[in-house]
Amino acid sequence: MKLLENSRFEALNSQLTVETGDAHIIGRIESYSCKMAGDDKHLFKQFCQEGQPHVLEALSPPQTTGISPSRLSKSQNGDEEGPLSDKCSRKTLFYLIATLNESFRPDYDFSAAKSHEFSREPSLNWVVNAVNCSLFSAVREDFPALKPHLWDAVDQEICLSECDIYSYNPDLDSDPFGEEGSLWSFNYFFYNKRLKRIVFFTCRSISGSMYPHPEAGNELDMDLSEDDVEEAVEACDQEGSGIEGGR
Repeated sequence: MKLLENSRFEALNSQLTVETGDAHIIGRIESYSCKMAGDDKHLFKQFCQEGQPHVLEALSPPQTTGISPSRLSKSQNGDEEGPLSDKCSRKTLFYLIATLNESFRPDYDFSAAKSHEFSREPSLNWVVNAVNCSLFSAVREDFPALKPHLWDAVDQEICLSECDIYSYNPDLDSDPFGEEGSLWSFNYFFYNKRLKRIVFFTCRSISGSMYPHPEAGNELDMDLSEDDVEEAVEACDQEGSGIEGGR
């Protein structure tokens, strides 16, 4: 996996790292080429010793709240419904793991990650909603101006309408964001098979009491009232649907 330069992502990343009154938001968007060379080829050969590239691996059901009807299956007695677990090829799974390794090296090694720690998201719209809600609730008045530039930059880099979207949802022992003080986090992979490229969008919120405060930085009022929370949810519901519907 090779990190691809993207000046728009670099500019956005500076805006996705912000200190609020109650938390420190750390986010970044990165683009990676899936063309393997050198160490990647060696690691891929080792990875394939456990199964051929075309073999399908079961993923966990998505953690997003929206499940499309096509992803629902009836139980044997026909009385209950639940989300079907998606599958992906071991080659795709390797790309996801290699992206994590490249993005978080040298602090973390994800080589032992298993397929059940990943999910395939039901739709672009659900992912956009989840991201928008998290960021809107965190940075409030700054996010509406940032949002269109963020998704336009991602779309130009990866062509969102062509992407399969995966998320990484590890257990607490494997989670790089599972340290004390972590409030929330997300890790999304936008994979375009035609372009042989992955855009990785990762973000976390750390409690301000657990994060060392710099002498200078952006500070926003994070004292959300109940009305503010309702406003954030309503804004996300209204704005998130426009991404997928307009494509």
